[in-house]
Amino acid sequence: MVANATHEAARAVDIRVWGLAVNFGQARNALSGVDLDVRQGEFVALIGASGCGKTTLLNVIAGLVPAAGGTVTIRDLPPSAGRRDICYVLARDALLPWRTVVGNVEYGLELSGVGREERERQALAYIEKVGLRNYRDFYPSKLSQGMRQRVSLARAFAVDRGIYLMDEPFSALDSQTKLLLHDQLLGLWESSGATVVFVTHDIGEAITLADRVIVMSKKGTGVVEEIRVELPRPRSADALQADARYHDLYRRTWKSLKASTE
Repeated sequence: MVANATHEAARAVDIRVWGLAVNFGQARNALSGVDLDVRQGEFVALIGASGCGKTTLLNVIAGLVPAAGGTVTIRDLPPSAGRRDICYVLARDALLPWRTVVGNVEYGLELSGVGREERERQALAYIEKVGLRNYRDFYPSKLSQGMRQRVSLARAFAVDRGIYLMDEPFSALDSQTKLLLHDQLLGLWESSGATVVFVTHDIGEAITLADRVIVMSKKGTGVVEEIRVELPRPRSADALQADARYHDLYRRTWKSLKASTE
């Protein structure tokens, strides 16, 4: 454990949030006094009651919402929209309906200036990773919601960004499909070395995926508790269901989440 802590401390801080305040009009403070460091290559899950400011925090990091106070730096620079080292994955897959699976996965590569043959090669490799090889020429309207989200993941990781901001990408999926997508996301992330900040309402999802679970106050007044998920990697979402440590973490997180609403 000491060795792990020493290794973590040696990693650079990719995202630093200190004393963050965000105001939506004069009558509402969306966030106040939020502190958070996310280190390079770390997977951090944000969890909390609806309206606690999880997505707002993500949008500040992405440079989409201005801070009213405090300091936010992304790799030692202030947030700004359109940064090439950040990829934002939305709750909805946002696939282009007129493009096939391979065309959608190629899209980010195309915008990045990757040549046609190379972007097709990379797109097909990521389509293979998410198990959609036989659907490469299908249009989004012919895919299930789970398959569409797999395409979204493939598109996101194909562009090879250093930081991924993910806002409840699996919220519309059934439990079984979620477990499958968890394993695929873990595989993509572990091979990428990227930093991830992941918003979710699902305690099990947060524990399955993250190195740390950040429980946010319902009132947006900061972090109630930081829970370290000291489960070995690589992880299997299915295998964790039988792991007593997983259930201990679930109970602890649930207790903290209840406290955050009081």
